[in-house]
Amino acid sequence: MTETVRPPRFGVNYTPSRGWFHHWLDFEPDEVRADLDSIAALGLDHLRVFPLWPLFQPNRTLIRPRAVEQLVALADAAAERGLDVAVDGLQGHLSSFDFLPAWTTTWHRRNLFTDPEVIDGQRAYLRTLAAALADRPNFIGMTVGNEIDQFSGHPHPDPDRITPAQAEAWLHRMLTACEEGAPGRLHLHAAYDAAWYRDGHPFTPAHAARIGTATAVHSWVFNGTAQRHGPEAAATGQHAAYLIELSKAWADDPHRPVWLQEVGAPAPHIPAGRAAAFARTTVANALDCPDLWGITWWCSHDVDRALADFPELEYGLGLLTNARETKPAGAAVAALAAEVRAEWTPPPVRTTGLVLDLPDDAPDRSVCAPGGSYFEAFMRMAATGARPAAVLAGRATDAAHLAARGITELVTVDQLR
Repeated sequence: MTETVRPPRFGVNYTPSRGWFHHWLDFEPDEVRADLDSIAALGLDHLRVFPLWPLFQPNRTLIRPRAVEQLVALADAAAERGLDVAVDGLQGHLSSFDFLPAWTTTWHRRNLFTDPEVIDGQRAYLRTLAAALADRPNFIGMTVGNEIDQFSGHPHPDPDRITPAQAEAWLHRMLTACEEGAPGRLHLHAAYDAAWYRDGHPFTPAHAARIGTATAVHSWVFNGTAQRHGPEAAATGQHAAYLIELSKAWADDPHRPVWLQEVGAPAPHIPAGRAAAFARTTVANALDCPDLWGITWWCSHDVDRALADFPELEYGLGLLTNARETKPAGAAVAALAAEVRAEWTPPPVRTTGLVLDLPDDAPDRSVCAPGGSYFEAFMRMAATGARPAAVLAGRATDAAHLAARGITELVTVDQLR
């Protein structure tokens, strides 16, 4: 008898059409409702929402009640339109801009991950946001922050350096605060792909795949994938699926849910005319991964070109224009969401494991990055129609682990050369 599994969720990272995330400074409920109407019209089921940390907690002991009320109002407006809401707390970093409160910078510079007073302030903030939404049925849960790991090392111009042990301790403290505020919700953390690809990065694959309720992956092919392989290559269309499967190499739970929390079609790496095709291919490949919690596209609405200094690729990533009109990529994602809702069959397990010769702490994980030996071997297999899973070398002889994942055959990178 086949186990019934719910279909993956389809959602969008909410970027307000008026004022981008600066809309919190001039919160207009009617504008938010109009944005949410245009998102709901795509047939999506959830939003990922981004309070700006300095605006919500401008002083370590001041979490602005009015800002929290506005966040709750947004969540309630989403509920009226059948949309669930996930909230990122520590923003943190968004679209190349850093948003840190003044009590952590310059004259008050303190390490974001180790200073006891900063940690107490962060915990209070996350707990407050979670508690404010805890009684809302459409509240999914908290993500600690958006790619906050980028503050911990290179290439950030002014990093707060830490060790992997300090990163792990910080993550546990932040997620405990989220759970205290809203028990039993989907609380997790999100790293950019340095956690998977950058040698020596203090936030590790094991942190991503073992801490929190689910694993989040953020897939951006401007990381060298599209430059190396081209916009139409199998590797480019498989990148999101690769990250989903790569994360499972470190997961202790063989069926840990994986959330493709960010994925988008960045121009010029993906030409605008190919955005819809890229969306269809990327989503279809992600849906072929077992244990997928959901797909949340980046982003809902384009960035208004009246706003200055964004990297060029950030302006056109929306499924909708600033006038709230559906773009071709938006139509493609909407169609895929409708297809999955109408008829969903979970993908079969991946029976062939590609062995990843890394220790558990993965200090030299650049082999997993575009151009790395493991990445390229995985993509060569995928290009032939194979469906590889990722298996750490230390687990390659663990019969119980392999059986729990349905893996019956192992191959190595050397065998594929």
